[in-house]
Amino acid sequence: MTITAYEGQYEGEAAVWLKAGRYEAAILPGIGGNLICFRDHENGYRFLHEPGAEEMEAFKANPGIHGIPVLFPPNRYEDGEFPWNGQTYKFPVNEAATGNHLHGFLHTAAWEVEDFGSGKTESYVTVQIKVDESHPSYAYLPHKYTIKLRYSLGEGGLTQQLLVHNDGDDVMPCLLAFHTAVNAPFASGSAAQDYRVKLTIGERWELSDRMLPTGKFQELQTEELALQGEGVYPFYAAMDNHYTAVAQNGRNRMELTDTKAGVTLVYDVGTSYKQWMIWNNGATEGFFCPEPQINLVNAPKVDLPAEEIGLFSLSPGEYWEESSRLYVK
Repeated sequence: MTITAYEGQYEGEAAVWLKAGRYEAAILPGIGGNLICFRDHENGYRFLHEPGAEEMEAFKANPGIHGIPVLFPPNRYEDGEFPWNGQTYKFPVNEAATGNHLHGFLHTAAWEVEDFGSGKTESYVTVQIKVDESHPSYAYLPHKYTIKLRYSLGEGGLTQQLLVHNDGDDVMPCLLAFHTAVNAPFASGSAAQDYRVKLTIGERWELSDRMLPTGKFQELQTEELALQGEGVYPFYAAMDNHYTAVAQNGRNRMELTDTKAGVTLVYDVGTSYKQWMIWNNGATEGFFCPEPQINLVNAPKVDLPAEEIGLFSLSPGEYWEESSRLYVK
């Protein structure tokens, strides 16, 4: 099995490529540390929604619906306000339709390559971003921290290891998600109608017309019960839905099955992700986003127990870490 890691290009952008047997993947350090592709070249599978050459400028302007963007802090914050530890940080309102701040600061930022290489069983790359007073986002979220992402590729698919470290001297929020964009279909010989998705959701949060949680739950529809169980067509209706995460058999994961090819893509995320978002681009066939999220949307303004809504914090010197894996069964 050929295993290698090397610097190269992806549609004209600097990339680090990983190869291991039938699998290949690429990361774009300069565009949000985005893992932009994960492929099985032997079977012709492209698991992630990749930008083509004609889409690159739009992708660079808004890198939220391709690959695996890092959202920190994730999703929406009412009026751009983020109450924390006796202060209220003011984020830019960048979603005009709702008057909210959306998706944080790191998915558009440049990350640096710390290391890459290969061994007998895997190829790997580690990228990091260090935020302090010199970083533009510090003006909005005034904390010093380091985030490291390590991706490795081997026989067991693509593994992601995430680490957040509080480099400062005060307590900081640790709210994060991945806006993972998965192709359906991912196999060239299949159609979207051949796909069924299963997700370890619990209850569905009621959202206001500004897409913010009201603190109440909504009754699950028939299709959402199927989403919990045997699986459902990913584009049965427009989805921009927010759910609690409830592990099944000890695992928190999405399973996307191609019924024609008899193949299932598993996105196994850690149980520290307390919430799921699922967004399917207005029920447009082609790709959808199962988004593992630490926290409830707008969590700092929601009057519910912090542990329940994933309102995590890091004291000075503390680490938070979690692992995920994308693989085929």
